[in-house]
Amino acid sequence: MRYKSAVIWLSTIISALCIFFLSFTWKSNQLKDQAIQYATTADGKVDAAKRLHFIDSLWKQPVYIGYTLQEVTQYALQKGLDLEGGLHAVLEVSPVEILRALSGQSNDPNFEKALAEASAAQATSTSSFNELFYEAFARIAPKQSLASVFSNSVNRGKISSTSSDAQVKRVIDAEIDGAVDRVYKIIQARIDKFGVANPNIQRLPGSNRIQVELPGVENPERARKLLSGAAKLEFVECYELNEYGAGLNALGAILEREAKAPAVAATAAAPAAKDTAANALASQLAAPAKDSAGKAKADTSGSALTKLFIQMGNGIGVYVKDTARVNALFRRADVKGFFPANLKFAWAAKGVPATNGDEILALEALKQAEGQKAPLEGDVITDAAQDFDQTGRAEVTMSMNGTGARIWKNLTGANIGRRIAIVLDGYVYSAPVINGEIPGGRSSISGSFTVEEAKDLANVLKAGKLPAPTRIVEDAFVGPSLGAEAINQGYMSMLLGLLLVIVFMVGYYGAPGWMANLALFFNVFFIAGVLVQIQAALTLPGIAGIVLTLGMAVDANVLINERIREELHKGKGLLEAINVGYEKALSAILDGNITTVLIGVILIIFGSGSVKGFGVTLCIGLVTSVFSAVYISHLLVNWMAKRAIKAGKEKEMTFETFISRDLFKGMNFDFIGKRKYSYWFSWLLIAAGAIVVIMQGGFNLGVDFKGGRSYVVEFNQAVPTDKVKEALADDFGGKGVEVKTFNGPTKLKVTTSYLVEDESIVANNTVRTALETGLKDFAANAPKVVSESKVGATVADDILMQSFVSIFYALIAIFIYILIRFRKWQYSLGGIVALLHDTLVVLGMVGIVRLFGFELEIDQVFIAAVLTVIGYSINDTVVVFDRIREEIGVNPDLGNKALMIKTINESINHTMSRTVMTATTVFLVVTVLLIFGGDVLRGFSFAMFVGVVFGAYSSIFVAAPIVIDLGTSSKPKK
Repeated sequence: MRYKSAVIWLSTIISALCIFFLSFTWKSNQLKDQAIQYATTADGKVDAAKRLHFIDSLWKQPVYIGYTLQEVTQYALQKGLDLEGGLHAVLEVSPVEILRALSGQSNDPNFEKALAEASAAQATSTSSFNELFYEAFARIAPKQSLASVFSNSVNRGKISSTSSDAQVKRVIDAEIDGAVDRVYKIIQARIDKFGVANPNIQRLPGSNRIQVELPGVENPERARKLLSGAAKLEFVECYELNEYGAGLNALGAILEREAKAPAVAATAAAPAAKDTAANALASQLAAPAKDSAGKAKADTSGSALTKLFIQMGNGIGVYVKDTARVNALFRRADVKGFFPANLKFAWAAKGVPATNGDEILALEALKQAEGQKAPLEGDVITDAAQDFDQTGRAEVTMSMNGTGARIWKNLTGANIGRRIAIVLDGYVYSAPVINGEIPGGRSSISGSFTVEEAKDLANVLKAGKLPAPTRIVEDAFVGPSLGAEAINQGYMSMLLGLLLVIVFMVGYYGAPGWMANLALFFNVFFIAGVLVQIQAALTLPGIAGIVLTLGMAVDANVLINERIREELHKGKGLLEAINVGYEKALSAILDGNITTVLIGVILIIFGSGSVKGFGVTLCIGLVTSVFSAVYISHLLVNWMAKRAIKAGKEKEMTFETFISRDLFKGMNFDFIGKRKYSYWFSWLLIAAGAIVVIMQGGFNLGVDFKGGRSYVVEFNQAVPTDKVKEALADDFGGKGVEVKTFNGPTKLKVTTSYLVEDESIVANNTVRTALETGLKDFAANAPKVVSESKVGATVADDILMQSFVSIFYALIAIFIYILIRFRKWQYSLGGIVALLHDTLVVLGMVGIVRLFGFELEIDQVFIAAVLTVIGYSINDTVVVFDRIREEIGVNPDLGNKALMIKTINESINHTMSRTVMTATTVFLVVTVLLIFGGDVLRGFSFAMFVGVVFGAYSSIFVAAPIVIDLGTSSKPKK
């Protein structure tokens, strides 16, 4: 075997990396178990606050080979929301409000009409809102310039009355994009403070939307308010340390008493005189020493006060691990009495690293009582940007409108030499010292900023410039119990699928089948390791992707083993047959897997959430499958063959058993001659499916395609679906409601279009209240909502459009690839027609099985299955085409249709064993998914179940015959 040493070294390196990164998953799970044990009360319940305290206390501490708990959690295998439970949300930044603000709240009738038309067109268009607005405005007012609407004080210096439409468009595009970026930064900062482990937040390309996933969240309402609340930017005066030092000194006395006698209740200490207290405090709170890297050194000695608080310039700081304790202290009534009534403590947005692995957060004392309005808020900001001062240091410049400039002049004039804090959502992002009165509203903020920090602060300041309200247009909440159930279903499917493949390979190929199974184990190991290394989340469809990969990975081994059997039947020696078999199978393996990887890439680009996770897992699995099947299994089979030769048992290593020995031997069926019958069968089946679906009023679309809200409700015993539907009909205002069983008789899935157009949190609460009211009739059955999801009508249209686009792009990509590889458009068109055939059959079968009570939803996961069917089917077709190309190369004198038919028939007969074996293995694992995968994967499993059967059928009876009927009778190039 060539490259043997390289394969061994590469396998060793990959295995070592996989073991290293997977070890973080083991450690993370171990610490999670310890946190649960620590927080479990005597009655067996888990105290969430204690569990979080355990995690927080170790979050910045080294817990595993020098890595902190934060890093261990980050590098561990992440589970998606459908496995972990939590909240998925898509937020949309309203471009309508941004345009209104940029226009200075213009009442121009043409402007208002263009906004209305653009909003209506957005429901059915893939273009951005601003492009739709420009088109509508140009159509409504062809002689009116955009500058006539947008030239105002808001855009002074950017747009004038003489600005061209192109110049105005550039400003508007930049402002909308900047607004989305600012909202992204604000939400990111909020989530960081929310305490969610491994949140996922990303901008969705080509849209004004932001996707957020918060695993492990158990209070979805709180999370929704966090995501959709308006950003609040404030400028607040600060107290200096010597002004509230007396209060800290009194607090220190309490801490000392509680440290000596923790069981004795603390009594309020009388504050000392201001100057005396300040001096005493100064002697206690020394600025922390720093190491050579500039990190603050931890103080392990001193009083209770100095162990808790650290002096930072004119303020104080606290280690992150102690922030919960400090918050609790300042909430105490006796402690509040030590400080001025209008003093409010606020944490800094970012911490300073310390040598003990923790961080120090500044605690700023603001002159602002609870509920009191700040002297200046962010709505006065007209612009902010990162710049450089005269010495080349990064700084931030900002401008204010006339009202803001007047207030800012007075505020800065009254605080010369003091600090004013810039506060966003209650966190201090900067507290610069005022060097002098600032007239005109133009200011610069300098300090030891990095360029990135200056850009972040500029974004914070611009957050108050334009109202860019966000609305949650799609969300889904999965409860922890439903996530645990999904994990069990997924792992059960994976283990059973793996077991079936192992038994099948050994039963069909004998001892060499064990080598293929060992390569399969390497494949699963590599998939898990790579998922961890790229920090991808494992979802339930992702597990389905692994299960499917197991079946498709066998395809490569089947191709190789069948080729080796052919060479052995020709009389070649064992080692030669093995090497030739691997060499001849490589082309078909690469072609088949590349076409399926194209599908996976399209799923990653156009899918979201679980579908994207499926695409990632599928791509990783296919790449690792090729490596393990082609190279690792080659090493193992060669090793086994050499041992057999050395032991004199070369003849016993035959790559077949009594089951496979005579199966398909001497097969010579006229497939092409029967193509007219297959054409009739296919079209009749497709027509029957289409008629049934039309008679049923179309497909049963899932929430993500039609919009609406969906809830999974768990009862303590089975409840009739028709009675639940009847009870809910009136509460949902007579709007459509569907009720069906979900993962067993005690769970029901309730879907409604009630208030589908209203995407506000108020509407969410109204629909949830209506559901709970309707379920009161079943109070004896203890109904409990364990999962909920919502998709707005606009998003549903977008998702549906994306699904069609993804299928279209998949067909185009496959057409081009086959054309490049086989150099004849007949092959490409034959393959595409076969794929369309499989897609239509799968869709038609959904309607046909519905006649027998097997109800399926068409959702994103189902479309992912259709795309996977396309990938599987083209894989099968490419193997047949590859053998045809090989046979034509062996018989270069082919030049007429009769010989072409004979060659194609021989090619199909030669590959029949591989087609049947691969279809059987994939069929087995898909059947396991259909039975054990649960309702979440039922549509996916059914589509694959049908697709595997008809994918094999179409490769033989549709794709190859079409190549003949399209006139491929001339001799193809060698």
